[in-house]
Amino acid sequence: MTDWSAIQHIVVLMLENRSFDNVLGHLRPAGPTFDGLDGADCAGNDGIAPWTTPPDADGSTMPDPDPGESFDDINAQLFNGPVTGVPPMSGFVSNYRNKGGNGADIMHGFTPAELPALTQLANSFAVSDRWFASAPCQTWPNRFFLHAGTANGYENNTLDGFPFPMQTIFNELQGVVPWKIYFHDFPQAALLSRLWPYFGNFRLIDEFISDAAAGQLPAYAFIEPRYYPDAQNLPNDMHPPHHVPFADALVARVYNAVRASPNWGSTLMIVTFDEHGGCFDHVAPPAATQPEPPRPTQRFTFDRFGVRVPAIIVSPYTAAGSVLRAAGPVPYDHTSIIKTIRNCFGIAGPLSAREAAAPDLSAALNAPVDPERSPASIAVSEPTIDPAALQAASGRDVTHLQSLLALVAKHLAPLGEDATAAQHMQDIIQSKTAPASQPDDAPTTAGAAGDIVRDVMQKILARSAAPEPPPAPSPSSTLYRGH
Repeated sequence: MTDWSAIQHIVVLMLENRSFDNVLGHLRPAGPTFDGLDGADCAGNDGIAPWTTPPDADGSTMPDPDPGESFDDINAQLFNGPVTGVPPMSGFVSNYRNKGGNGADIMHGFTPAELPALTQLANSFAVSDRWFASAPCQTWPNRFFLHAGTANGYENNTLDGFPFPMQTIFNELQGVVPWKIYFHDFPQAALLSRLWPYFGNFRLIDEFISDAAAGQLPAYAFIEPRYYPDAQNLPNDMHPPHHVPFADALVARVYNAVRASPNWGSTLMIVTFDEHGGCFDHVAPPAATQPEPPRPTQRFTFDRFGVRVPAIIVSPYTAAGSVLRAAGPVPYDHTSIIKTIRNCFGIAGPLSAREAAAPDLSAALNAPVDPERSPASIAVSEPTIDPAALQAASGRDVTHLQSLLALVAKHLAPLGEDATAAQHMQDIIQSKTAPASQPDDAPTTAGAAGDIVRDVMQKILARSAAPEPPPAPSPSSTLYRGH
């Protein structure tokens, strides 16, 4: 098995709100080596079996409307009753009906043909069928676990704790190895106030493509998708009910950039999802290590993992068709990425007890290096955008997440003004008053919210100098290591 000395670059793309069964449950027949849906026992959920889109239909926006994803909704989906013992995973249909959806739609999953980029990577490299969201919670808590090893006690997307003060893996990398956060419209990592001094490390997605082409990928590259429609594009985050082909095309774009890069021979790439977003999965999440002692007022002690989410691991050292499960009793979760970064680059830690218990991804380095490993590229591009569909997406009611991110962006807006940035940063950090969750001027459509976040980030980037790029790789540094 190859050791971490072979890896000099880690690239992580985190998409939104899909369960393992929803995305990869039909990848291959279920059995001892792959816990998918084909042939799996999926009792419960009002007797509705998992199903896929008929060939002559379009299921690319399912489920619609957006399922429940709050802590209470997830408990209802998993337990369908008292929250005790091993969850029977039997409340997805009833919870979705309570949210106004067609109960059968929550049992829908995608075929491999509907997700060609994700399917090719899962078959050509490694997939984990034992990767759980870090908590049975919404987007922000799970993304906080990825960056900080803890949700700091918050089980839902809430502005009550803003600005979120947790130490992050990026802070621990600062001054040791290069890192960047690449984004499309607004980086959710900007919720974490310890990253505000480093807005120069936040770069637009096109810079990731150029960095990869130049052989100048940072040691850690974190990529956020597009959360809002704009004048030319639909969201590509895969959050229901956004069109999944746009997210699949983003996966292809990121992979193609990495695969063609001079850095490919020393890169590990991970594609995963923050949480299941209410979509059905049949595997009960196990108990988890608490990240820290809970506060007396905390609703949840974070002693359970969330629902399984897709995770695909790619490198020239990864055998095709691999199915990864942690060797010990603790499964993979988002803190496994922190542990992997720490072990790869020799960074002391941990950030939390949860991260300390997490397994790293060394099991993915399970084959002799093959710089020509297929596919050399993935021929998947974004679908043609119907102007009417784009207009409809922009005029659609803003989602809860889109609304919250727009409110955060407005609160950060003065950071884009040279004269007030430093003082405003201190004012936010020292203030104990969170932004109003529903101010009178809150945007009501996805398009309006997107305009706000893009304008704010454009101004912040304009006054934030980009970090110096790493030196271009010398001929010796592009050789494949770990033979």
